[in-house]
Amino acid sequence: MKKKALSLLLASAMVVSLTACGGGNSNESSNTATDSNASTSTDANTSTDANASADASGDAATTSDYELTEVNIVVNGTLTATLDNGQDAFVEQWNKAVSEKLGHDIKLNINQIDHSGYTDAVGRLFASGDYPDAMIMSADMFKQYAPTGLLWDMADAYDNAEFQSRLTLKDINENLKDKDGHLYGFAPTYGNGCVTYIKKAWLDAVGLSVDDIKTFDDYYNMLKKFHDEDPDGNGTNGDTYGVIAAGYLPDNAEAPFINYLPEFWQGAYPSLIQGDDGVWYDGFQTQETKDALVRMHQGYVDGAIDPETLTASTKTAREKWFSNDQTGSSGVFTYWAGSWYQTLTDNLIKNEVDPELVQLPPIQEIKDTWGGYLNREAPVWVIIDDGDNSREQAVFDALFDTMLDGDVVQTLWTYGAEDVHWSTHAESFTTNPGTDSAKDYSYEEGQFHLKQSPNDANSVWKKNHLDPALVVSPLTNGYVDESELAVAGNEFFTSNCVDAPSSPSSETFTNESGTIATAKAKAVSSVVVDGADVDEAIATYVSEVGSIVDQCLSELNAAE
Repeated sequence: MKKKALSLLLASAMVVSLTACGGGNSNESSNTATDSNASTSTDANTSTDANASADASGDAATTSDYELTEVNIVVNGTLTATLDNGQDAFVEQWNKAVSEKLGHDIKLNINQIDHSGYTDAVGRLFASGDYPDAMIMSADMFKQYAPTGLLWDMADAYDNAEFQSRLTLKDINENLKDKDGHLYGFAPTYGNGCVTYIKKAWLDAVGLSVDDIKTFDDYYNMLKKFHDEDPDGNGTNGDTYGVIAAGYLPDNAEAPFINYLPEFWQGAYPSLIQGDDGVWYDGFQTQETKDALVRMHQGYVDGAIDPETLTASTKTAREKWFSNDQTGSSGVFTYWAGSWYQTLTDNLIKNEVDPELVQLPPIQEIKDTWGGYLNREAPVWVIIDDGDNSREQAVFDALFDTMLDGDVVQTLWTYGAEDVHWSTHAESFTTNPGTDSAKDYSYEEGQFHLKQSPNDANSVWKKNHLDPALVVSPLTNGYVDESELAVAGNEFFTSNCVDAPSSPSSETFTNESGTIATAKAKAVSSVVVDGADVDEAIATYVSEVGSIVDQCLSELNAAE
């Protein structure tokens, strides 16, 4: 894509010091994110040919006459088909399928950035002057970039997209439109959220049942038992922990911020938040946040929380939780709902750890304040606006309209490459052969099924980018492969969740949210780990960034 000059505001927005989305959401969300070193040129197509045909489907009311020959995208770990996991096959099949739809050759170039540093890396990429055609953004990242003028308004393209006739969750994207009807991001799925998983074998070992865990005191008592007793059965008390998380306040600058330790945060929300009266305020300065920090400090002291939580990434936390050596592990892990129920179970099986997990219904304190686990705002895809509306429309046609075609291309985004990640041919295979966890799979010719993961023969592939349980427009070809656990996980979450608070969006917050996040992290660490007085820690936070926060709140409240 062509380079473009940005105003001072845009340039500062690009280098805002934010840290990564969790995993994930944010958006690791519901995917098995892995480290990736994918790299492509982001200074690509400058063709001005205008002989392209409309979308081969012929159904979209708005199409472009710009012949796009390649599309450059930036993604995080929510694209599961990484370089070592079949990405080349995914790209090759996407190129073929979309070229046939458009009536001319087109090539997909993927720059996949490590999930744990995504937002920072995107800021550096944009500051360098190289822009992709399109990219993934978390909901709060999107709200910060949307007002900058960097993103293309795709409202007309979306309203006239071929997939409109198949949408089943229309409100997801309608709610992304601003008050003037502009649409700067496209959400192919709804947001999802986290639930608390508990190792049943550990509950049994300490004489508890999930039905015993109703309140925070019950929850904390369980965590203490997981630390003080011998839940892993290795004969040693005190060498395990209650819960591990990817940060006390995850350094991912992604809402909802209390995802990974919801029982400790309870009713606190350590970010700028809008009250029931419509007024924005700083949730980090509230008594609820102070109480939460004190609870987490006690958990740190008592071994109820794994001390590695301070620095753990999502990858570190989950791998320690399901590791083969359970010494130093934890009994509780709050992580993404739905397909992750199956993924976590599969990893426990692979590591020969008792795999039975139970999902904890929201404790009373969470129900009293929020009403349930928080369903985050949906992550979105965006198109970078370089002023050539016809070219941007062509990117939409090639990338987004085909992503939800209900058939070949949507299958690629949902399950990956045919005969690499999934197949309809007869085959049989065994995962974990020769172990107690061995499992046989057998399929007849014509039966849709997922294959062994390209980089792990003991793991069955689950999905690529789109979660079939969350997508706003389902597949129409009958290809469905959701495990009983994934289905149960989605049903559990949807029956126990409420929508998370809206993320803030203002000019100052866009430019200074990284500075605010750094001050928060300092305060959290000083209280939880160092045992500092919570009032003094919050006072220090106010002295460092209070004026910035006040300016953000002024802008947010003036906009209402």
